[in-house]
Amino acid sequence: MVVGELVEQVDLLVIGGGPGGYVAAFKAADLGVSTAIVEDGPMLGGVCLREGCIPSKALLHVAHLIDEAQHVGQFGVRYGKPEIDIQQLRAWKESVVERLCGGVKTLADKRQVRVIQGRATFEDPRTVRIEGAESGRVRFKHAIIATGSRPKLLPESVIPRDCYLDSTQALELERVPKSLLVVGGGYIGLELGQVYWGLGCRVSVIEALERIVPAADEDLARPLVSRLTKQFEAILPSTKLIGARRVDGGVEVKWSHKGAEDTRVFDAVLVSVGRQPNSDGLRLENVKVALDERGFIKVDEHMRTSEKRIFAIGDVAGEPMLAHKASHEGIVAAEVVAGRPAKFDARAIPAVVYTSPELAWCGVTESDVRAKNLDVEIGKFPWGASGRAIAMGRPEGLTKIIADKATHRVLGVGIVGEGAGDLIAEAVLAIEMGAEAGDLAMTIHPHPNTSETVMEAAEGVFGKPIHAVK
Repeated sequence: MVVGELVEQVDLLVIGGGPGGYVAAFKAADLGVSTAIVEDGPMLGGVCLREGCIPSKALLHVAHLIDEAQHVGQFGVRYGKPEIDIQQLRAWKESVVERLCGGVKTLADKRQVRVIQGRATFEDPRTVRIEGAESGRVRFKHAIIATGSRPKLLPESVIPRDCYLDSTQALELERVPKSLLVVGGGYIGLELGQVYWGLGCRVSVIEALERIVPAADEDLARPLVSRLTKQFEAILPSTKLIGARRVDGGVEVKWSHKGAEDTRVFDAVLVSVGRQPNSDGLRLENVKVALDERGFIKVDEHMRTSEKRIFAIGDVAGEPMLAHKASHEGIVAAEVVAGRPAKFDARAIPAVVYTSPELAWCGVTESDVRAKNLDVEIGKFPWGASGRAIAMGRPEGLTKIIADKATHRVLGVGIVGEGAGDLIAEAVLAIEMGAEAGDLAMTIHPHPNTSETVMEAAEGVFGKPIHAVK
């Protein structure tokens, strides 16, 4: 494609090889569009495969196994204290990443999608400059920006950069600290906190808002909070980080909790306070691509930016910043480039916290109901009445369905419990298909299985769950 300063041309240039970018490129290639990907990382896969979704789930799986080994003691099965080989664990995590990233590269080769290693910046609406392993210029008919996001940093005046890990550094697993403070009670911080707890670290969490996992309804978050309270040394909502400095023995952290200040020393600190879009550094001033006040690229329902030849997808194009949303947007953009009538019109985007228990939701939440003054019926089914959950010794879950009161159409679903991230897919399909609660209630679910809780919660919309009293 690019040799020295030779200018080559492609129909579609995708900037970024993550789950949004490579999916867009592969879909476009399948539709007969000449496509190339520019990726500044060592492998295709983006943050998700290399330093986010996949490595975190590999480590969470190990943490959950350790947790389960402790949990089965109540059944009369007891294991000794686990021996953790951190080098071998890191090698396992890296092998998972390499296998999946290698698989993506194979898919690119099979589709004859050219992968250019380097960093792309726009020179004009038809040309990018590539700097890196393969330097030069590429002209394109269309481009898709899929540059993702990176962890937000806190001001140096609050906590110097050398005093904390971000989520990427935490997943490198250089060592297991004796004590860890997690700043931020969102899904990334809680997942990584549970990883380090499983590996033997004493974990504490502080969150500026009134509760952890603030995006989820409180009743759904409650079982997770209950479990984490038993695992972590402390969970402190309504807590503001004031300052931090390095001292002998770790990092001294000062915070204010409900007006009272406290100072403690931790072996390590993890800051997980969100992510910011990678829209800077692209030289978007050379093209008519508009940004909002938070740095997200503005797009329409076809994923087009204000420059009609240039599209944007994934984290850089707005929230929710989720890999599966990026992939879906990539397919939409590719189809539009190929001349097909496509737009992003998803009714529901699932969100999953992969802790134990897992927490998942899609569609409207009870917070949305209150904010929008919606007229709804809500059906809930506690996992304490689920035969499968009781048999697993995990009865602390809850399944909730929110349906329109007049039509009974499913508007939102939330699930907390083991495997909730798998169960939520049925709910997403129900919302996308415009299903009514009665459709879920009358669908035969396998017994005994936690998927039955979806059926039972749907029955609860009508006030008659079979195995529970509303």
